[in-house]
Amino acid sequence: MIVVTPEFSAARIIVIGDVMLDRYWSGQATRISPEAPVPVVKVKSIEDRIGGAANVALNIAKLGGQVTLLGVIGDDAEGEIVQRLLEAEGVVCDFVVEKSLRSICKLRVMAQHQQLIRLDFEDTPIQFDQAALQSALIRHLPKHDVVVFSDYGKGTLVDVSSFIAAAKQAGVKTLVDPKGVDYQPYALADLITPNLSELKAVVGACHDEQELIEKGRALLAQYQIPTLLLTRGEAGMTLIEADQVHSIPAKAKDVFDVTGAGDTVIAVMALCVSLELPLMEAMYLANLAGGIVVGKLGTSTVSLQELTRAMHGARDSFYGVVAEDELVKLFARAKAYNEKIIMTNGCFDLLHAGHVAYLEQAKALGDRLCVAVNSDASVKQLKGESRPINALKERMAVLAALACVDWVVDFTEETPERLYCNLLPDVIVKGGDYSAEQVVGGDCVIKAGGEVKILQFVDGQSTTAMINKARGEL
Repeated sequence: MIVVTPEFSAARIIVIGDVMLDRYWSGQATRISPEAPVPVVKVKSIEDRIGGAANVALNIAKLGGQVTLLGVIGDDAEGEIVQRLLEAEGVVCDFVVEKSLRSICKLRVMAQHQQLIRLDFEDTPIQFDQAALQSALIRHLPKHDVVVFSDYGKGTLVDVSSFIAAAKQAGVKTLVDPKGVDYQPYALADLITPNLSELKAVVGACHDEQELIEKGRALLAQYQIPTLLLTRGEAGMTLIEADQVHSIPAKAKDVFDVTGAGDTVIAVMALCVSLELPLMEAMYLANLAGGIVVGKLGTSTVSLQELTRAMHGARDSFYGVVAEDELVKLFARAKAYNEKIIMTNGCFDLLHAGHVAYLEQAKALGDRLCVAVNSDASVKQLKGESRPINALKERMAVLAALACVDWVVDFTEETPERLYCNLLPDVIVKGGDYSAEQVVGGDCVIKAGGEVKILQFVDGQSTTAMINKARGEL
């Protein structure tokens, strides 16, 4: 199987379909309304994310592919937000803008990471200038290798059969994330990606695996579609073709939210098809990506670094104890993929639960956590001749084994100021009763556009207390 992440920057993909804005109102629900038996949510944050076909395009862009998004939006604030968010990520947007149309917006009210209600703002099926959309597709086809049709049943792809015909005539591969029970409009596509419930809604109940495969093949033959990628949730994926079938198990460890998982899967498949990778390899990568995205809350995407990480397991050559010169390269790589780097420092002698809680809080602030560790000599300067209890190599090895820690590096100076100013993480985290101005290296990071965060240590947890207890002094 694949051992190196493909170079997706060569992929050139059109995504066309139902464009949406996913809006999240999040807060705490601590009481029931006196007006009705419903929870009262005190909203703390409002976040706009990209949904529908736009999320497919965003996934492609996040993985480094070149992508053009075609669709329909209204002449309103929601449509402007969608376009602004996408263009900021490098997605080329060529929308049909209808003045009389409301852009599709799904508002989710969240409390304690649970969705309480979803409110849909839309005028569907949408009415728009279909000739303008088809003209845009034909105009972009010569510069692209693959077209993804992302159908959410809102009306953008009501004439999808003519769109597929145009792509086929231009020699461009076509992938479809289908909707509904009539697949006739998707006839002659190269690949379709229904989930299990969607497929059964079309072919009927299947009593065993063999019947499922037979009905899947019959569907392909009926509509002259060569390949069906069946997503099966916790059961993984199955690739069905006329002469062969391959299945792989799911890779998700934790499932928090399946919203947008199908978008991620077809985005990765499109990238791989554009690069002419074998379909088995494409399914393998799509399965990994799907497993990552369901572990996130809400509509999300997958980075190239996350995909690489999943390919090589929980620990690979990009993790663990590293030298400073190697860390410079790793920081540059992470920043190239828009990963937020958090950094903290300390002696971390006799690691305890307070340390772990502090490091987990730090990691939650971004994508990567780097821990800088005092050398044995600098610990002696700070703590006295009896310290450290554990040598530098041992302290670093224990930290590197924590799931929340990506990189561990040592420094020999009394403070990590030089290290911070050389590496310039996005956030420096410090524990205790400091102000941001007191944190060494903070001025360098802030000047570079970063920030300093102060976290509180867990009460009652300290290395000194552990040592005293072991000596019987408590």
